Amino acid sequence: MGLSKTQRKLRIRRRIRKVSSGTAARPRLSVFRSNSEIYAQIIDDVKGITIASASSRDKDIAKTKGNKTEIAALVGKTIAEKSVKAGLDKVAFDRGGNLYHGRVKSLADGAREAGLKF
Repeated sequence: MGLSKTQRKLRIRRRIRKVSSGTAARPRLSVFRSNSEIYAQIIDDVKGITIASASSRDKDIAKTKGNKTEIAALVGKTIAEKSVKAGLDKVAFDRGGNLYHGRVKSLADGAREAGLKF
């Protein structure tokens, strides 16, 4: 019998975190996708702090109309603007066990457009 969807996602998440842990020079852009919302954080794993965060629940983003993919692109743009303001332009992308497709890809593309490199 194969792995359940949750077990598979956890296994992928652990493998990704081993490879792309965040440092001060290159923090980790972590993405969490629920059924209705999407969240992004820029994390320095060495110090254990969150440098910047954005989500689809933020007041300015929650007001906008559009489908979930378009809103994910806005979240990516917002997180990139916050990180550039904090003096960071390079990050390690952590898709959190999700496939690089749909909303996760849209968030990544939005962040790249706003000046983030990964």
